[in-house]
Amino acid sequence: MASIRLQGVSKSFRDNSIIKDVDLTIEDGECTVLVGPSGCGKSTVLRLICGLEDADYGDIYIGDRLVNDVPPSSRGIAMVFQSYALYPHMTVFENMAFALQVRKLSKSEIEERVVSTAKVLKIDHLLLRKPKELSGGQRQRVAIGRAIVRNPFAFLFDEPLSNLDYSLRCQMRYEIAKLKARLKTTMVYVTHDQAEAMTLADKIVVMKDGKIEQQGTPLEIYNSPVNTFVAKFIGSSEMNIMPVVCESVSEETQKFSLDTGEKITINRSDCKLEQGKRYLLGFRPEDLIVSEMRNGSDMKNGLAGSVILSENLGGEGFIHISLKNGAQINVKSNKSVTEEIGDSVFLKFDHARCYLFDVDGNTIFGIKK
Repeated sequence: MASIRLQGVSKSFRDNSIIKDVDLTIEDGECTVLVGPSGCGKSTVLRLICGLEDADYGDIYIGDRLVNDVPPSSRGIAMVFQSYALYPHMTVFENMAFALQVRKLSKSEIEERVVSTAKVLKIDHLLLRKPKELSGGQRQRVAIGRAIVRNPFAFLFDEPLSNLDYSLRCQMRYEIAKLKARLKTTMVYVTHDQAEAMTLADKIVVMKDGKIEQQGTPLEIYNSPVNTFVAKFIGSSEMNIMPVVCESVSEETQKFSLDTGEKITINRSDCKLEQGKRYLLGFRPEDLIVSEMRNGSDMKNGLAGSVILSENLGGEGFIHISLKNGAQINVKSNKSVTEEIGDSVFLKFDHARCYLFDVDGNTIFGIKK
């Protein structure tokens, strides 16, 4: 195993700057997951680490070894691609054995490595088949097996499950998680899938426009995002964020007004705000509670709206609500949704589970510990 370190790394294609002065350390045995919107540079980071692209500036280390001028085959890295990249004319055994044959290992050692790895991945009964005879999930297992048999310093995964259907993707995510625990090898994993990132990562790195916005454990990123971009990007459904004005401030209470005329009071003692200043208030969809619209004191300190769409997914659901000013709020329910389009509803929230940002999007407070 080996750590991976990028120091001041930049990469451009023609006049398009893709990676901008990135500093990143992936510890020995750590699984780091890179996430971000398309075009943010996460796959380019993988290609720079494995040597498929050369950095314009900066240094890349694998362990204590500077590898800027080391060819891909000599870096001790194994990469698993989104497209599987299997040789169509070779059997499963031949695909997995090819890199070992190039290294001129003995036939007995090649066979032992390939067969034992195939058993771990439950593809030992497929060794004589060719890729066209395999399902998508089986092809991906072969691609992963081909990487494992090389005993690399680190594994690089470039969206390996994105071509699979939902059920198979969940199954393969489970298998990769087991593999991670078994191998304890350094891994760098690129994905768009939130569940993959939260399940597999020891550390999540959120990227935007070629730069790192935030890095930390999955719960650190989820509970304490540094800005609205990270807050909205991480989560199974995007965080609701609305502009507010701070009307009054006391030692433990802050009162905000919305442009709908409604008032919201937050009981937080962990921040200092300015009266009359504009802020952004955020709630995750799963932290809002929907109740029927009624008159009375129980309708204070919340938001009124009407249902514009209900998504009932069986064991859970999503309710899309329009506020008085036309802004939309999404609510995630952990049970079947009974609300219907047109219903008047009232949204309640937990003071300890709201977020506040300044007008530039920087976090003032997150979930209260």
